[in-house]
Amino acid sequence: MAEDLCIITNYFPPETGAASNRIFQLAKGLQRHNFKVTVVTPLPNYPKGSVFENYKGTFKHTSEESNMTIHRLWIYASNSKNKLRRLLAMLSYSFSLVWFFMWHDIPKKVIVQSPPLLVAFTCMLFLNRKNRTLILNVSDLWPIAGLELGAFKKNFSYRLLERIERFNYSRANLILGQSHEILAHVGTIVPQKQTFLYRNYPDFKPPAIDTFVPDGKIKLVYAGLLGVAQGIYKLCEALDYTAIEFHIYGAGAEQKKIETFISENPKLPITYHGEVTRKQLHQALIGYDVTLVPLLKHIYGSVPSKLFEYAYLGLPTLYFGGGEGEKLVLDHQLGWVAEAGNYSHLNQVLSRIDPSSLHLENRLKLQQLALNCFDFNKQLTAFAKLI
Repeated sequence: MAEDLCIITNYFPPETGAASNRIFQLAKGLQRHNFKVTVVTPLPNYPKGSVFENYKGTFKHTSEESNMTIHRLWIYASNSKNKLRRLLAMLSYSFSLVWFFMWHDIPKKVIVQSPPLLVAFTCMLFLNRKNRTLILNVSDLWPIAGLELGAFKKNFSYRLLERIERFNYSRANLILGQSHEILAHVGTIVPQKQTFLYRNYPDFKPPAIDTFVPDGKIKLVYAGLLGVAQGIYKLCEALDYTAIEFHIYGAGAEQKKIETFISENPKLPITYHGEVTRKQLHQALIGYDVTLVPLLKHIYGSVPSKLFEYAYLGLPTLYFGGGEGEKLVLDHQLGWVAEAGNYSHLNQVLSRIDPSSLHLENRLKLQQLALNCFDFNKQLTAFAKLI
């Protein structure tokens, strides 16, 4: 008989992006391990910052999707840079969760996604019971990441968030971390807690790479969130286009700025392709030479899931973010690295890429390496045994 399990997350399809894909894959994988999965998530709103059209005008939406029960709760949706509005958005979902907990039976096994810290805090506070297992899935380290991105200063608010972070760790029975850096940080706060390295490996059958012949300029591609942390607008300004074309997929806060820059610089070989489905994106990506995975600056604990996904596609990566992600690229020979924030070095690395090395045989080797080393099912089996 299947065991009930609940996943509480801020992101879930039909929202796009790595976070929603990661949680959906986790949910589907746990179903294969004999869990009956319920998901609690806000009404879809990311990354646009407004509730999707099909879900507007409702406080709660419940549906059966992929043999899962999905409860979508009201949220004050916003992607504003205004800190007060962002706080209201997090608090609104927290209030919805408290209301949900009051009127629903919550399974004895619960996976809580963090960040946001306040949402995780709500779950850890209201769901803590002796007979319940709370699993905290830490995908980014907050408030440290916010401090490194310049969103926070070391003041009373920051110290309050640190206390919330410690509280969340202290109430969890098991803590998942997507990087060794995250688990090392958690260990300095709650050294007695059980932890598990849960990488954001993909779970899809990669498309076949039958033919690939590099042609002319290197076709460099970025696909993902067009947010401040990724710095794609700055890249458009700083890249040396002598030997490259730059292609962009995605949506986010910088989209309008990027579109304006392209229209004002029509001679630059930059193409914005908009937002497409994940399946469409995979088919498109295998036609490019090199993918770019950037972070405006190194964020401690961050390892972009794109590194694993692109390797599954046989697509070599130029990593521009530092930290543990850089080490992964070098250790597994996934591509090239450039010093985080150093655009001169980024252009030097691009200029040294030999187009003749981008042939089909090397791409197939990269894909096979990814399938062997970044095995989602093997990792999930190990995790399922713990819970």
